[in-house]
Amino acid sequence: MPNANWIAVEDYKFPGGWTNVRAGAADKDARARALCRELETGKILFFPKLPYEFPSDEREFLLSREWNELRLHKNVSYRPADDVMRGFSGDHGTETHLHHIVRNYSAHVVEFLRDFLRPYAGKWKVDFASFRPLEEEGRDLSLHKRNDLLHVDAFRLRPTRGGRILRVFTNLHATKPRVWYAIGDFDWLAQNYANGAGLGPFAAKNGFLRRSVSRWAATMGLKRLSRTPYDRFMLRFHDYLKENDDFQRNSPKVRLEFPPLATWMAFTDGVAHAAMSGQFAMEQTLLIPPETLVAPDSAPYRILERLAGARLC
Repeated sequence: MPNANWIAVEDYKFPGGWTNVRAGAADKDARARALCRELETGKILFFPKLPYEFPSDEREFLLSREWNELRLHKNVSYRPADDVMRGFSGDHGTETHLHHIVRNYSAHVVEFLRDFLRPYAGKWKVDFASFRPLEEEGRDLSLHKRNDLLHVDAFRLRPTRGGRILRVFTNLHATKPRVWYAIGDFDWLAQNYANGAGLGPFAAKNGFLRRSVSRWAATMGLKRLSRTPYDRFMLRFHDYLKENDDFQRNSPKVRLEFPPLATWMAFTDGVAHAAMSGQFAMEQTLLIPPETLVAPDSAPYRILERLAGARLC
């Protein structure tokens, strides 16, 4: 059966590390590996208080604006590698200050993770950050863009080639929780729904020539050509799960409420999740290479390869 419970992490004191982690090992390196393993096997790590720096005046700025009156994309996104913010169109002063806030947020989260998840540090790729100011409940989005439908994450223009998608979320709202549904057992998910989503044909299209072209394209930075059958299938799986009414209604999902100022993280390529309600959230994504994983056999690409009986990456 699906397992989507969280593990509470208490008393984290940045930047000097944590003193009491409900995971069990004796020293920080061993605890970090244990927590990476919990994440990779579908757990959600939950911090009841902010584990990284977020100045109160910056939070008050984000909460005080009428973002509904501004022209927003689905979310405001920030690309740390290029120091570029997208998805906002408003007055220059607000845009400049928002850019400053999301830049600082991204840097502080990455610094926190460098100590907290040591096995990944320096080996990851820092992906986009985002600010999500709009209420999730009742948003008018197309089916495949809806956040309130259970799905696993996959990126059309940023293939992972078997790597994992680690996402860190924080609820900045002063009074309201952010409500999720989640299913944390990707093995169960794959066994029940992957074949219906067309896993077999994707696995069949991965001969030597395709793998060679994909590897060459990855070295050249040609993202579309570098997509493996795994990347292509996960894009289809994302859409298939959102399209599947029976799965959305009847799957044994778990309801989770993340209170104000809570932070949580999960590998969202393996944890099926849906944001049912909540406003004013921040998020940072990191891509973890497959060779860095602590529990590689729990990676979605490995589970899907065992199910298909063929290589996907």
